[in-house]
Parts: sequence; C-alpha cells; structure tokens
Amino acid sequence: MIGYQLTTEAQDDLEAIAEYIAVEGSVERAIRVLSNFRDAFRKLADMPGMGHFREDLLDQRYKFWSVYSYVIAYRWDVKPIQVIAIVHGARDLEAFFGRRLP
Repeated sequence: MIGYQLTTEAQDDLEAIAEYIAVEGSVERAIRVLSNFRDAFRKLADMPGMGHFREDLLDQRYKFWSVYSYVIAYRWDVKPIQVIAIVHGARDLEAFFGRRLP
C-alpha cells in the first residue's frame, strides 16, 4: 500500500522537474531524481512528523522537507499523507504558495 498521495498539482510539478532535468541534463539523471523523490515520499509516509513547519507560508497542517534543491510541501496529519507541491527552493516560495491554495 502506498502511504502517500500526490495532488494533481504536485504530480504536474514532478513531471515538469523531470522534463527540465531530462532536457538540460540527461534522461538517466531525471529518472534517478524521480526515484529519489519517490523514496522521500515513502520516507515521509513512514514518518509523517519529519520536516519542519513554515508558518510564513502555510499553517501547521503542512510540513516541508527538502530533496536536492527542491522543497516538498505535504499534509502530514492525514492518511495517506498528501504531497501538495514540489518546488525549487530558489523560487519565491511566498508568491508560489500564495497562488497555490491547498
């Protein structure tokens, strides 16, 4: 059983990241990065308290975890956990989450 769920937006984020890496780097690297993201999702599902709060961005229903330079935002208080976004940490996170209401 999968202990996590990706929102449609989070799935779109993941696909956009993979496409960018495949075009700018290599398909093999994109596959490896996707695998590492999925490993992180499983780890978060196994231990949903991992990560930290960012109350400047979202309320305490959401936690944040980093993989590479990306930030995973997820709903940790539901089963299965719900990944709502995967975004590069260099982005303006306040603007990003201001546009993306969970």
